[in-house]
Amino acid sequence: MFKAGIIGATGYTGAELVRILHRHPQVELTALTTQSYAGKPFWEVYPHLYNYVDLICEERDLEKLIGSCEVIFVSLPHGHALALAGEITGRGKILIDLGADFRFRSPDVYEKWYGVTHTARELAAQAVYGLPEIHREKIRPARLVANPGCYPTSVILGLAPLLKNGLVEPESIVIDSKSGVSGAGRGLSLNTHYCEVNENIKAYGVASHRHTPEIEQELSLLAGVEVTVSFTPHLTPMTRGILSTIYGKLTRPASQEEVLALYREFYAGEPFVRLLPAGMLPATKMVSGSNHCDLGVVVDRRTGRIVVVSAIDNLIKGASGQAVQNMNIILGLPETAGLEGPGVYP
Repeated sequence: MFKAGIIGATGYTGAELVRILHRHPQVELTALTTQSYAGKPFWEVYPHLYNYVDLICEERDLEKLIGSCEVIFVSLPHGHALALAGEITGRGKILIDLGADFRFRSPDVYEKWYGVTHTARELAAQAVYGLPEIHREKIRPARLVANPGCYPTSVILGLAPLLKNGLVEPESIVIDSKSGVSGAGRGLSLNTHYCEVNENIKAYGVASHRHTPEIEQELSLLAGVEVTVSFTPHLTPMTRGILSTIYGKLTRPASQEEVLALYREFYAGEPFVRLLPAGMLPATKMVSGSNHCDLGVVVDRRTGRIVVVSAIDNLIKGASGQAVQNMNIILGLPETAGLEGPGVYP
């Protein structure tokens, strides 16, 4: 059994890591750290795990954590992994960061968009962007994995076959994404207050959302040219899920079947990407509670555009499930271990 610990276990993504890892057939959870609930049984913080998880929440003791784990997940807001990464990876341990600190090839880009000084620049070059369907072979030997953001996961998987095959004009891409409220985390704020969210939908971070450069970085690598996108996220009155509707101008005429065949070939053998048949489009309920990304593609012959619809659970494929998928790859375990099965409906 491989031993794993979680720094920041009591946020939503941390709790999903606990839920997934407690049932993992080849991993044992040994430590859950938190600033707010030290000394409490984890099930007191998340009662749905009563009689499943008996671990006590602890204050962070990095030396103890490194000594007792092969894999350490950092499930904290951006900026917090910078001070931890060197010590963890320097001791030969695997670090999977669910924050944004190591997602960018250029620390300068990170500093510009996140307003935080990157204090571990030497490690940024070692980090691997943890989107398995695109970077699997780089993930295998990695010791520092930057788990992708939730919006970028839905968008990059939606566009990858088109950009890799030069079928969409890079400068034409417009992305409309909608997210459940759990994406904002468990902390209290006016924006996620029930009365603000219920029966309401609103755009935010227009032309300025921090996931924009992450999306552009990965799409540019796929296209082989610089890609600049228009990205607008929206907050919706649901708990979890992301639906991204992506528009682009085709570089040449293409039929619906030709595009579907291209997607089928690109994602052949991928356990967590489901390409839906013609006439069927993704919905967030189809993936809720699962590690799947569902994709639907429509060729609009009248306008010469293509419309891609992508759905994920923001807490699973958009965060914790993908982190476990990365761990499985690095440890040489079956990639689906602990992640099998459909989501929950309705």
